Amino acid sequence: MSAKKATSALISVFHKDGLEPIVRKFKELGITIYSTGGTEKFINDLGVDVVPVEEVTSYPSILGGRVKTLHPKVFGGILNRQDNESDVAQLEEFEIPQLDIVIVDLYPFEKTVASGASEQDIIEKIDIGGISLIRAAAKNYKDVLCVSSMEDYGDLLEIISNNNGNTTLEDRKRFASKAFNVSSHYDTAIFNYFNKDHQQAVLKISETKGQVLRYGENPHQKGFFFGDFEAMFTKLHGKELSYNNLLDVDAAVLLMNEFKKKIRLLRF
Repeated sequence: MSAKKATSALISVFHKDGLEPIVRKFKELGITIYSTGGTEKFINDLGVDVVPVEEVTSYPSILGGRVKTLHPKVFGGILNRQDNESDVAQLEEFEIPQLDIVIVDLYPFEKTVASGASEQDIIEKIDIGGISLIRAAAKNYKDVLCVSSMEDYGDLLEIISNNNGNTTLEDRKRFASKAFNVSSHYDTAIFNYFNKDHQQAVLKISETKGQVLRYGENPHQKGFFFGDFEAMFTKLHGKELSYNNLLDVDAAVLLMNEFKKKIRLLRF
């Protein structure tokens, strides 16, 4: 069956905005919540029961918070295949709880770099546990729903509210796609930060904000524009732009540039 009813969730997030309705819905649905550190305190302060991850792992958060969730009892709960008899048996043998939903966001690496913070502060914003949880949960989308951004909280809340805590395979795969987008963008930002000093002959670009065009090269195709079109041009009226409209704009701008070059030559 592709539909699965969630009975447990791991929540470990940097940003708490928008989390409260989800936590309260989990409580209403009887979903057991596991958490760490500041997120655990946030949930407790809402009056909602939460199981500290250290009770599962028998290890406290160590190394100044660098190691909290990196443990077989956490990743086993995420990566086990629920239709695999050996996996199910090992969860029982090692007393590993099944984790059906994983809600994680990442330390704000790009914002920390942009703020002009010290190198040490920037290094500490390279997330290890969070990125590992995201990759593990997204990999096992057949059994686990991975929520990797606070922007998806509303979508999650709607799904579990409308379906009594059930998620479909389509839901889980769609969230997995979003999760790998988050993880690849994050790693691209980290690589580009380090590559400023070493200048490897590598180009890595991750552009996550695109404008959907009216259609692509042909009416049945999709088209997207990445960049700030409004910063370059002012649209006065007319329909939404298509891919071909942008090609025409590009050709017109190049043509105008040719006239400018010829005018300069005539002046000399």
